[in-house]
Amino acid sequence: MNWGMLLALFGAGLAVTTNCFGSSKGVGMVAEASSPVIAEDSSKFSKLLILMLLPGSQGLYGLVIAILTLTQIGILGGTPVTTLSTGLLYFISCLPMAIGGLVSALYQARVALTGVNLISKRPQDSGKAVTSASLVELYALLSLVTSLLMVMNVSKLGF
Repeated sequence: MNWGMLLALFGAGLAVTTNCFGSSKGVGMVAEASSPVIAEDSSKFSKLLILMLLPGSQGLYGLVIAILTLTQIGILGGTPVTTLSTGLLYFISCLPMAIGGLVSALYQARVALTGVNLISKRPQDSGKAVTSASLVELYALLSLVTSLLMVMNVSKLGF
């Protein structure tokens, strides 16, 4: 068994799974909180939809890291991983996105939930609600860029 390949695959799977879990949980939380507001005033749907969608981006970021990792390790192209140390490096490279994406999706949902409350009372302030929830996105993007740079440069380490 090629333990290096197994570790790299585990990292790719972890990056996409944790992010999709956080995104689905976050989108679900915000959608759940939005339903009573929409039931009361359906004209607020478009403003709330943006808040519902925001925590979903982390799932896409995790997928990007997983696809890039699968490409680098020879599953979707590239050179197959042959050593344990290289597989471990790919696994470690996926961790920033796996952890950062999960945490940021859940916290972004919490901020978006407060935005739902704001929009229900003051729909004219929807921009403030969206801006507040978008601030958390920065940390998902930092995790994405970190994992992206790490995965792309594992082969340069010469293990």
